Amino acid sequence: MKKLLIVTLLFCGLTAKAAAPTPDDKIDILWQRLGAQIGEIEEGLDGVMGVAILDLASGRQFVLHGDDVFPQASSIKITVLAELYHQAEQNAPGKAKLSDLYTVQANDLVADSDILGGLTPGVSIITNHDLATMMIAVSDNSATNVLIDRVGMVNVAALMESQGLKQTKLRRKMMDLKAAAEGRENVSTPREMMTLLSALYRGQILGQKYRDDFFTMLATHKNSYIPRGLPADLKIADKPGELEGVRNDSGVVFLKDRPYVICVMTTYLGSEKAGEEAITKVSQAAFNLFDRLSRASEYGRVISPGNGGVR
Repeated sequence: MKKLLIVTLLFCGLTAKAAAPTPDDKIDILWQRLGAQIGEIEEGLDGVMGVAILDLASGRQFVLHGDDVFPQASSIKITVLAELYHQAEQNAPGKAKLSDLYTVQANDLVADSDILGGLTPGVSIITNHDLATMMIAVSDNSATNVLIDRVGMVNVAALMESQGLKQTKLRRKMMDLKAAAEGRENVSTPREMMTLLSALYRGQILGQKYRDDFFTMLATHKNSYIPRGLPADLKIADKPGELEGVRNDSGVVFLKDRPYVICVMTTYLGSEKAGEEAITKVSQAAFNLFDRLSRASEYGRVISPGNGGVR
């Protein structure tokens, strides 16, 4: 009887040891809670939401409606910027360069072009880099259309196809309402935009010099939804998009030791403001997870700067 008791206790001890949670199990719980938070945000939104989040340190992902196609609005400008830098790096005849000059033309101007529209047609001369800055910082639509002509819509499509992105499509210029009414919308999915930004971050499309300049450009301060409520000194390279019934934001958050990609897309919105708030809530929930992971040991212990007490 005594021998049987000892064997039983040893077995129980081995079972308990095998069942002990690992550091990865604990992180699983944090990701599950992030998923639950995002699920609650989606449930409270009068509209449709898709989310794709990628931990660039571990490769772990969270995806909600990740393969659904969403209108991109100005977020599609990320693809134009990527192709501009792609061609600039090639430095080949017939390819666009950042230093190429452009003289402002009156017939290039469309609505929502606050900077280019204020320059003097036939006189003002700027570079492709200047046009890109306008496109990203203030979402200048005329600057975007000029760049689309200069890099070529077909070349943007070829770049997307080279990355296996079958649903990310630039099919019209900005403010082309006729094309939009005909169904030629600029579209992507949360997963594909996440994949594109990840490839750019990892240097799979651009070498380091152009990759760094690309993200510096994309991080130009702008009014967007991912950064709201996050630390002001945190580098966030993103591009929001707005259409009637649509709000999007996709980008890379350069959190120290835990950078991540976040893409949040909403459509069929009953309230555009609610869509903006939903994107911000998802962003804040993601930041809370990654910030915790960036500061913690594999066991979850955090030692804050200036904390000299150890217990």
